[in-house]
Amino acid sequence: MTIKALLADLDHTRDYREELYKYFHQHPELSLQEFKTSERIVAELESYGVDSITRIGETGVVAVIENGEGPVVALRGDIDALPMAEESGKEYAATGVTQVDKNTGKETPVAHSCGHDVHISSLLGAVEAFNSHKDAWSGTLMAVFQPAEETAAGARMMVEEGIVDKLPTPDVYLGQHVLGSLPGGAVGTREGAVMSEAASIEITLHGKGSHGSMPNLGVDPIVLGSAIVTRLQSVISREIAASETAVLTVGSFHSGTKSNIIPDSAVLQLNTRAFSKDVSKHLHEAIERIVRHECEAARCPKPPEFKYYDQYPLTNNDESVTERVRAAFDKFFGDNSVDLAQVPASEDFSIIPDAFGVPYSYWGLGGFADWKNAPGNHSPAFAPDIQPTLDRGVEALVVASSAWLIK
Repeated sequence: MTIKALLADLDHTRDYREELYKYFHQHPELSLQEFKTSERIVAELESYGVDSITRIGETGVVAVIENGEGPVVALRGDIDALPMAEESGKEYAATGVTQVDKNTGKETPVAHSCGHDVHISSLLGAVEAFNSHKDAWSGTLMAVFQPAEETAAGARMMVEEGIVDKLPTPDVYLGQHVLGSLPGGAVGTREGAVMSEAASIEITLHGKGSHGSMPNLGVDPIVLGSAIVTRLQSVISREIAASETAVLTVGSFHSGTKSNIIPDSAVLQLNTRAFSKDVSKHLHEAIERIVRHECEAARCPKPPEFKYYDQYPLTNNDESVTERVRAAFDKFFGDNSVDLAQVPASEDFSIIPDAFGVPYSYWGLGGFADWKNAPGNHSPAFAPDIQPTLDRGVEALVVASSAWLIK
């Protein structure tokens, strides 16, 4: 039994897989609104002859292929897109695609500017390979098509909807992400912390409104907010050890309506990133400490309010699992198996394996031949080279899984 047997149809299926990828690219959908996407995924799985397909929530899909005795390997691919317009210039670009966001009720442009369409196509290709060549492996393959990664809601939704109780417990949970920071066609692995823990924080500051000519009668939340923004810049430089990595960004500051009115409130939106839970905890404690004391110093009539959202856990690759994946990659891909630097972006990938209580590994997939000049994920220009990206995405999932499923 060999990996080559599992990948024997790659040349034969290439044209179809490329057209399938273009379909997903041209039909992006927002988080937890991936209705057409999930329907097409189910239709593809049924066409392969997969007979165990489970819906989790409205748009989550899990396919299970049981093939004799052996380990249970879970593969994950996320399926949602971003609320932004595509500017890739590709002939198959999702130009002018819009969708009504059910949370805001507003119509917004939508694009697969993070590469989840590559993840869907790669996972479907891997499922087809395993289902077509059952004589080449033994065990159980579980393919998890997860919605709403972009809002950190999809993995939690699948856990809340009972994925742990409804499906086999995997021995290992594996996944990948297409990136512009790796050479095209490369697969990059890393043991330990690979993607940051993250959180967004909305802070409401309560001032006291007044006429702009009589500031002494009010509490100016704009001056207060400005002092907070400036003071927060010292957290990274003066409270976090130089050996650690952390990011604290104030991305939004809204207050006031007119030049001669001192408003009664201001709203700040912050984002934090860290590769350590302790550092992340320190960041949040420092933010709240500084904000509360600045509000006290400004004589605010009410204490500030803090709302945490879009919270992503640390993606911390299991050492033994990642070592096993890397050995399989080195053997199959040779020089295209490379080291992956820590990625400051964040993922909800680890939530499902943590709920199952199983180890995991998450790797990067190079998507651009001209990778040194490639756009980053979430850029309106982000659209990976179709090949070798699609082939490599299937190969990486199959090769990694085979470290458990082929003896």
